[in-house]
Amino acid sequence: MMRFVIGAAVSLMIGAGAALAQAPAPSTAPAAQPAAPAKLTADQKKAISKSCSDQATAKGLHGKARKKFRAACKKNGGNAPAQ
Repeated sequence: MMRFVIGAAVSLMIGAGAALAQAPAPSTAPAAQPAAPAKLTADQKKAISKSCSDQATAKGLHGKARKKFRAACKKNGGNAPAQ
């Protein structure tokens, strides 16, 4: 009798897990997705990083302020972020 109860419990757990693990149904309306930016080459990324470093140096930034500026600059493609 105890084996039956344990077997039933295990079956329920497996069945419930499989039911909850199903992927949601895809929506019928296509989602509006922004156009993906063009992939940059390693040389382009280096040039952007260098440009942002030079701009941060010109502004005299150090520490956290420099790190924050460079991150925003690189996201903006090498242009100083609007402040």
